Amino acid sequence: MKCLLIASESAEVLFHWTDPEFQQNIQAQYGASQEEGQGLPAFEDSISTLFAPIIISCSTMVDRLGDSYTSFTTENNHIYVLHQFDECLYIAVNGDGEEGEDDLRRKIYVMKKIIEVLFGMVTLSSNLLRRELRPQDTEQRARLWKHLQSLLETYSHLRENDQSFLVEAVERLIHPTLCEQCIEFLERRLVQQLNSSVERAREEVLHAFILVHTKLLAFYSSRNASTLATSDLLALIIMAQNMYPSNTDLDDPGSGHESFYTPEPSPTDRDSNKPERGSTPVFEFMDPDIQMAEDSLQTLEVPPPDPSTPRRVFLEISGKDGLYPMMPHSMYCLPLWPGITLVLLTKIPTNNVAASVYKYLEAFAKLEKRLSEGQEGSAATRGALTIHDIRSKLDKFIKALGPSDLQSAQLQNVWTEFKNRAFARGGTGFNKDLIPWCKNMKTQLCGIYRQCFLIDSGPGDIPQRLSPGLQERAQTMVQEKLMDWKDFLLVKSRRNITMVSYPDFPGLIHFICVDRSTGQMIAPSLNITERTTSELGKGPVAQFIKSKVWSLVSTTRRFLRKGYSTVTLRDGDFYFCYFLWFENETGYKLEAGDIPILPDDSAPIGMLAWDYYRKLLRYYSKNHQGEVVKCYELLTVHLGVIPTEIILQHCRQLASKLWEPSRNPLL
Repeated sequence: MKCLLIASESAEVLFHWTDPEFQQNIQAQYGASQEEGQGLPAFEDSISTLFAPIIISCSTMVDRLGDSYTSFTTENNHIYVLHQFDECLYIAVNGDGEEGEDDLRRKIYVMKKIIEVLFGMVTLSSNLLRRELRPQDTEQRARLWKHLQSLLETYSHLRENDQSFLVEAVERLIHPTLCEQCIEFLERRLVQQLNSSVERAREEVLHAFILVHTKLLAFYSSRNASTLATSDLLALIIMAQNMYPSNTDLDDPGSGHESFYTPEPSPTDRDSNKPERGSTPVFEFMDPDIQMAEDSLQTLEVPPPDPSTPRRVFLEISGKDGLYPMMPHSMYCLPLWPGITLVLLTKIPTNNVAASVYKYLEAFAKLEKRLSEGQEGSAATRGALTIHDIRSKLDKFIKALGPSDLQSAQLQNVWTEFKNRAFARGGTGFNKDLIPWCKNMKTQLCGIYRQCFLIDSGPGDIPQRLSPGLQERAQTMVQEKLMDWKDFLLVKSRRNITMVSYPDFPGLIHFICVDRSTGQMIAPSLNITERTTSELGKGPVAQFIKSKVWSLVSTTRRFLRKGYSTVTLRDGDFYFCYFLWFENETGYKLEAGDIPILPDDSAPIGMLAWDYYRKLLRYYSKNHQGEVVKCYELLTVHLGVIPTEIILQHCRQLASKLWEPSRNPLL
């Protein structure tokens, strides 16, 4: 019983995802209320009717009280978590007890992150975002919603089964020699050849990386590229997994310890009814009218992705004068073999337009904020980048766009009216009357951004992308490089680190260590499928340890939100530890300061949806000016019979051993 809904303030559905149980419940509820002889209502209409009272209630509370509820639990123990982002209300629901408030809030923020990566700065304009999320063409809407639903399901699957998405950090394959060779190959052969080719259509490869399932084998960034944020990299891995889902049993040769061929088991009755992740679910409706409903998403097949067609993604870059979020890139996801993928991120020729739009948006947002706070006149225009500073630049920017285009003409008209009101002698000047025009300018700028980076090119335009032939050559080059390694890599990805490698820590069952400064993690494998097992086997013990690790991460986040950086607790036969600490560049442990206490309804702690650790490092670094501060986390699971002092000694030794340079592949 799970659901996630995005709605406008007028209760218009902008997106929905439900599991089969929730969907059947709604169809049964609203189907029973239909008069005899009438068909079932379209599912979108049913879900809109169900949530309309909640949406209207939220809007009313905001209008009347300036506040709203963030969560509630119904009498039948259904949990609802709500969050308003501008004029879009996100609602996540769970009715089967598998998710708590923190899980639902995390799902909401991850969905928002995915939408930002797909739509960029259009998300800063509620009017434009509503049009993007709910296209008038019903087939286009169905395809978009199906794609977003698939991305959300992929994320949920990874979070439930992959430790890197549990702690929201990137896991690298630990094989320093091969990793170093691959990085050198990406730098000196692949990226160099791609960027010197005339077939690149003025695109420039900034980042290239190789994924083995969800693990990073090699990552290379060109000299002109800024650092790729961990949150963006995790989002890209979700997209790559969504395009080419990992099937462990089929992808990996010789899974487990067996060196002989094991045939696939026959499907059981239980398995035969269970749809495979990534496949399109098939629904049978008794009433044929439902299949004709314009909003029935289930009847639409989504075509498989074309590898040669890049996806437009919007990622953060760091410029000379600060961070620029949601800058346009092209993402090429090239499958090498099942389970192994090459990803290329390119800078598109018109990237400077996006940077300019962001600067102007930032200036108008600052002005609007100051005017809303009651500052007027010169007080409203003070700051690093003011309206006075960008006035002439924006004039040149609009002139360069050309007046022939409708969107450019609209921007020109609004900007002219803004200048007449703000700067002309007979104008109103900088006061609250200018706030609507600030909003209008932001909408028009977002419209230019949408036109440049989201609307498909016309048939007469030359496609700005790497040619299919160039992509094929890149694919072939990497395949030739890794041909002798592919089977090893697929097995290695499932047994990246084993506890056998750590004989000096008797009683240690499992650990996860995360470098939050780089967004990387190390942990022994915990794969429990039909054909692959961890060292704990694949019986109830292995499942029990896995569930305890997931529960421990959730518990530590609750304590971290309350300001605790150390947690130790005993649970039956096991002893759990969690530590968060800071070091300087030389590895010297810094004195633990106070961790900020967060409210219960704050953004979830992690690095994917909201980079809590970046803000934490910024907060802690204020008292360590001139030093490079790094942040680490360590979670351990020990047998409860081990003395506490030995466990703490293990934790200290393990932390120092894990990040030895000899044990880490080069970036």
